[in-house]
Amino acid sequence: MKPRRSSVGFHGGQVLSLRLSQEALDGLRTGLQDGKERWREVDAEDGAILIDLGQVVYLRTESDDQHIGF
Repeated sequence: MKPRRSSVGFHGGQVLSLRLSQEALDGLRTGLQDGKERWREVDAEDGAILIDLGQVVYLRTESDDQHIGF
């Protein structure tokens, strides 16, 4: 499965745009939902990123549906 475009929004308004495999995306979602860990290393298409989960306010993932035109 190809990587999916995702955006991680932080307190203060910063947004980190990433291309994540489904496995990395599932791991990030689990970490955010559980609330058990503060820091998580995420393997993105262009490298590894260490994210402070306590500062994340949203996770947006682009749908697989592609639309052309109106």
